[in-house]
Amino acid sequence: MNRIKTMTMEWTGDSLILIDQRFLPLEEIYVECKTYQEVAKSIKDMVVRGAPAIGASAAFGYVLGAKQNQQYTEKNKFFQEMKNVKKVLAETRPTAVNLFWALNRMEQVMNDNFNLNDIKAIVDILEIEALKIAYEDIEINKAIGRNGEKLLKDGDNVLTHCNAGALATVDYGTALGVIRAAVENGKRIHVYADETRPYLQGARLTVWELMKSGIRTTLISDNMAGWVMKQQKINAVIVGADRIARNGDFANKIGTYSVAVLAKKHGIPFYVAAPLSTIDLETENGDLIPIEERNKEEVRFCHKTRLVRDDVDVYNPAFDVTPHDLVTAIITEKGVVRQPYDKNIPELFK
Repeated sequence: MNRIKTMTMEWTGDSLILIDQRFLPLEEIYVECKTYQEVAKSIKDMVVRGAPAIGASAAFGYVLGAKQNQQYTEKNKFFQEMKNVKKVLAETRPTAVNLFWALNRMEQVMNDNFNLNDIKAIVDILEIEALKIAYEDIEINKAIGRNGEKLLKDGDNVLTHCNAGALATVDYGTALGVIRAAVENGKRIHVYADETRPYLQGARLTVWELMKSGIRTTLISDNMAGWVMKQQKINAVIVGADRIARNGDFANKIGTYSVAVLAKKHGIPFYVAAPLSTIDLETENGDLIPIEERNKEEVRFCHKTRLVRDDVDVYNPAFDVTPHDLVTAIITEKGVVRQPYDKNIPELFK
């Protein structure tokens, strides 16, 4: 188990190869990262995105950092350099808690093996741990799918926002994993995919993934969601998450809050699918979740086409926070959680 290769990423032992999601679906381009700095840049520049995928990529980046620093024969120097590796990787994206979860797990494993005199042995242990994180993510996503597909009925039309599929994870997906599992169980599911401006993850990634999987999919622009609901074309909404607070508030791609409000208005169940690693028990509520603000050019352009003059002011938060009272249930690998979230979410960790 020293390699892994999925749609999203490949670990070769010496490098992390990522499909460049900025160019999908029109081009399939791959970025090979041979250093932790290159992994950090790929996370920051959204070559790879999606909370679980970011976490796994950061773990492999940590391993590359360890390999880069294993020439230090003095153990304390090696451990000091690894603090900088973690810092560089941690500063790439502030909202997705899986990033910090994965880095903290890697650092803990390193610290647990401080007494080993052979630095190469510590590096090998770190590589095994990163591979565990990746393989665990796949199994976790499949468990989320099994738990969540029971909430869908044969013939349901499901609305998604952004991309919470194989491309947002190591493989299989969270929100799309629920849909995949339902289809694998013989249910006929039709997906309406929001385009998800400004980065178009729904249009470029979700539609591409679902069509490759043979799942019937219809693309709509973000501002069509309310009207499609009013026409009674939607039976359920399923989205992923980048951070879930202790009380059930959660951050996800910008526009999720609007979809949740519309679903509540129209009496449509609104589900969040995410692994336990996305839940941050240290964050009491959504007001405390840091929201990343990205480059204004992402809004001034639509993919590669300029829409407005470069002197037009732009506000570009990458995420919004949806309050827990708009969430029907949270689907995790340990089961489906419902209100009261402030009581039931902590129970998942016991």
